[in-house]
Amino acid sequence: RGASSSGPRPRGTDPGVPRSSAAPGTPGIPLSRSPLAALQDERCSLAQVRSAEGEAADAEDPGLQACAARKVKLELKERKEKKQKVDEDEIQKMQILVSSFSEEQLNRYEMYRRSAFPKAAIKRLIQSITGTSVSQNVVIAMSGISKVFVGEVVEEALDVCEKWGELPPLQPKHMREAVRRLKARGQIPNSKYKKIIFH
Repeated sequence: RGASSSGPRPRGTDPGVPRSSAAPGTPGIPLSRSPLAALQDERCSLAQVRSAEGEAADAEDPGLQACAARKVKLELKERKEKKQKVDEDEIQKMQILVSSFSEEQLNRYEMYRRSAFPKAAIKRLIQSITGTSVSQNVVIAMSGISKVFVGEVVEEALDVCEKWGELPPLQPKHMREAVRRLKARGQIPNSKYKKIIFH
């Protein structure tokens, strides 16, 4: 076998792995030849090769598991920092936007934030359509989605009103045209369905 007394057997002597694959930085080479980080990266890459070849686990498995755990931990930390930075940017942008509102715009924004669909009515509507009881979380989610949908229809209706050269308040014809345009763009799902009868 020819295993050296100074350390574990080089990877090139393992069955099924060519001898030329033992490069500096592999577990068979002493630590003094390569940095610790490079050694850990090599171990991770070797772990992927070994798992692809279906080799049995040996004494190096704890080190490989530690390497994988380290990578996962770093990825989670980077994602958390990125999300926190995005949230801070969004909050800052929103503060700048709100601070530039006029008094009328601020009142309208406040009313928009306070507005909500009655949860009891939303729950009754969902239960009448599905025929089953739903949890409070589903009701809250549907209330929020309904509010966003109504906001999109109103925004489109305001654009219609402006293009037609008319002034608010909105009228039913503006709302109907807004719904028609949103349907034409595919932003409103088709509510017509065929009832399937199973035999």
